[in-house]
Amino acid sequence: MAEQTDATQDVVTYEVRGRVAVVTLNRPQYSNAQNSKVTYALDAAFTRATDDDDVAVIVLAGNGKHFCGGHDIGTPDRDIDQSFERKAVIWWDHADKKGADSRIARESEVYLGMCRRWREIPKPMIAMVQGACIAGGLMLAWSCDFIIASEDAFFADPVVRMGIPGVEFFAHPWVMNPRAAKEFLYTADRFPAERARELGMVNHVVPRADLEKFTFDMAERISAMPRFGLALTKKAVNQTEDIMGMRNGMDSVFGLHHAAHAHNAEVGVDSLGGLDAKAMADANKKNASGADKD
Repeated sequence: MAEQTDATQDVVTYEVRGRVAVVTLNRPQYSNAQNSKVTYALDAAFTRATDDDDVAVIVLAGNGKHFCGGHDIGTPDRDIDQSFERKAVIWWDHADKKGADSRIARESEVYLGMCRRWREIPKPMIAMVQGACIAGGLMLAWSCDFIIASEDAFFADPVVRMGIPGVEFFAHPWVMNPRAAKEFLYTADRFPAERARELGMVNHVVPRADLEKFTFDMAERISAMPRFGLALTKKAVNQTEDIMGMRNGMDSVFGLHHAAHAHNAEVGVDSLGGLDAKAMADANKKNASGADKD
């Protein structure tokens, strides 16, 4: 049987197990790379779970070997030039604009804006991560309340190779610590799951065979807590992070991010510094620090 393409498959799947909604990235043939179609499918699934009073906890997962290989910068279904319904921010359509006008409009919505929107979902969210969690994949995991990873998981933000100071949802100094964030970005190294746990970015690391059971056992325990109490507790922690500068920091770095895109486009061949998906993957594998290089 021929492998499905995005045009014939659901890029995100949704199911409910007891009181737990499972939202699964479903582009395994592309390591679950995130295009705009995925962004809006995630948003629809998260909204569905939030509106269902029988759902107490949301688990975000990835189908296949890897959780998420990052933003879609090179698959046949890359949809960067397509219009979309704006939900996270009020801005004009990017598709008929050029340069920074187009890039800021799109990325304010589909990346930074959507991740902020999901961070505020009033139900606990657990990222269940195996294999690669790279660049845009970090943003999806970081939008969740915490991360449970398999022993084979690894984390990386290699976009400094493009001259860009990290992904759009710039949570790095808050999900680890500033010195670790600098190493993470300066080297583009893959941080294995255990190193990520030591730095506070990951809550638990378990064998791959135990990942699903461990995650759902945790979700079931959380689901027994009062719904409104969980929502208020989540808001309390998020508000405290923002008081510590997280939201303002992201705004400031988003400007630097787009200064880098504009610089690349002005002095080079494109806004990504001339690095396509294959070039980035090859560089990442070459630089891998003992992690699985597939």
